[in-house]
Amino acid sequence: MSQRGKFALTLASLTRAMSGALTSEIVARRSGLLQSLDPRVRLAGLLMLVVAVTLSHRIVVVVALFAVAILLGLASHVSMAILAKRVWLTVLAFTGVIALPALFLTPGVAMFRTPEGFPSITSQGLIAATFLITRVETAVTLTTLLVLTTPWMHILKALRAFRVPQEAVMMLAMTHRYIFLLAETANQMFESRASRTVGVLDARQQRRVIARSAGVLLSKSIEFSNEVFLAMQSRGFRGDAKVLVDFRMQSSDYLALASCLVVAGSAVWLGRS
Repeated sequence: MSQRGKFALTLASLTRAMSGALTSEIVARRSGLLQSLDPRVRLAGLLMLVVAVTLSHRIVVVVALFAVAILLGLASHVSMAILAKRVWLTVLAFTGVIALPALFLTPGVAMFRTPEGFPSITSQGLIAATFLITRVETAVTLTTLLVLTTPWMHILKALRAFRVPQEAVMMLAMTHRYIFLLAETANQMFESRASRTVGVLDARQQRRVIARSAGVLLSKSIEFSNEVFLAMQSRGFRGDAKVLVDFRMQSSDYLALASCLVVAGSAVWLGRS
């Protein structure tokens, strides 16, 4: 691949990362089921369902919770294409690699004959791999729905409402901000480098460019951290997430929280019985 092609791919990946954040903000402003609930209810309810997924030992129950997650996504006007690209295909790729050895290493009844000396796929191994992939897919889908339907600052304020330590919330806030800030800076650096590059660089020059870019990005991140800290201090930031919207529980919020509790409790009971 040419040097210009590498720059183009890098710019495209950074642009997709920033456009993904914009998509999350757009989805969070839609009028859907989850968007209409109090952020604290969204956080507590979806996390209860995630806990139910992790505690369930029956694949039927996990699949049922996955169906509940899809219904919540449809009711919240979340595009299934976004979930497929961000969650399902990605999780399938990474979890599939982990679950693949279970097909051959789990003892059990062989599903079909293989040549002597080659491991065979067992039915128990197929069930174990399917259960692992389904469980991870369901848990990540639920947490993605929380992120897509709730603005990030609302999630942080909800965490503080549940007495999550102030230091942990502040670290999450700063990490989220710096990820996109550094991505934008790296995007500008690569775009500037691509516009000034003539011809093809050899392997040695490419390594020097990458090392210099990493060093500049590191120095910029340190400089940004000092500037952002002073700016936040001058504006009265003391560690708590401040938003203009006040959280107020309504009857629909209590009903939704009770429904999540019933569904999660039933899933744990059925999944462990």
